[in-house]
Amino acid sequence: MLGAFVLDEGRVIQARIDSRTDLTRKDLIWVDLAYPSQQERELVQSVFPLELPEDEELQDLEASARYYQDQHGVHIRSTFVQAVEDTAAIVTMSFSLHQGRLLTVHDDDLSVLRLFRMQARSGRRMVSDAGDILLGCYELGVERDADVLEHIYGALDEVGAVVLNRKEQITSRVMRDNVERIAAQEDLNSKVRLDLIDNRRALSFLLRSRVLSPEQTQRVKGVLRDIDSLTGHTGFIFDKINFLMDALLGMINLEQNKIIKIFSIVAVVFLPPTLVASIYGMNFENMPEIKWVWGYPAALFFMLIAGAAPYVYFRKKGWLD
Repeated sequence: MLGAFVLDEGRVIQARIDSRTDLTRKDLIWVDLAYPSQQERELVQSVFPLELPEDEELQDLEASARYYQDQHGVHIRSTFVQAVEDTAAIVTMSFSLHQGRLLTVHDDDLSVLRLFRMQARSGRRMVSDAGDILLGCYELGVERDADVLEHIYGALDEVGAVVLNRKEQITSRVMRDNVERIAAQEDLNSKVRLDLIDNRRALSFLLRSRVLSPEQTQRVKGVLRDIDSLTGHTGFIFDKINFLMDALLGMINLEQNKIIKIFSIVAVVFLPPTLVASIYGMNFENMPEIKWVWGYPAALFFMLIAGAAPYVYFRKKGWLD
């Protein structure tokens, strides 16, 4: 999908694209390609002397392929977190600053871009050049990362309230569900941390490229400070996740140990009666008790005493608590 935007008194307004001529407008400031078709790629490349990255090239991890500057401008491929509740995906987007215009390519419809377009369309004097659009995307991306981290902390706080609640007995099903929830938050937190690290590298490259104005440079430094703060917060969340996971696994182990203890005690309690029954189940001819009138009730009584004695002993020792 091809979108083109023009600058009108500080506002970014979407322009209609009917032909190649529409991409040559002097007031054109931003060309956005979301999961573009081959025809759309060829149309843009016929106007701008750039080689747009293919989908597989967007995933390239080498720094030389993600951040570079050539005769056509500055090129950056950066990641953004696309989060929906407890799930998230990493979406890579390509930025190219070329002769005062910004070209973006991505394989998903990013919520960060939708939010930026809405703000830039309604806010006067918000955008003065293509660099402001680029920085605006990073600023909103970092803000979205902060929102995701707040959501993660809230979810972990709910899990902590369940795990550390001593007034109610936690069932095994609840513990399993919370383990899965913690695992989902850990995956979400790791993706946010990866996104922050990638954004720091991209913004640092922008500072070194010297294509920004002094005011934009100060904005980049402010975003980098926010990224450093959020990166430290992800480390705190990792520690909290490990604590809650260890606590839950410890509780699960305790529950399993209780079950094993019950089986062990039952086995020990029934072992002496089984011994008595085994003795009187032997087929020897000379067994005096077999001829007793009260032999059968006596055997049952011995079995009862043999089973009750270990139980009373365990209860006295407190091993059944």
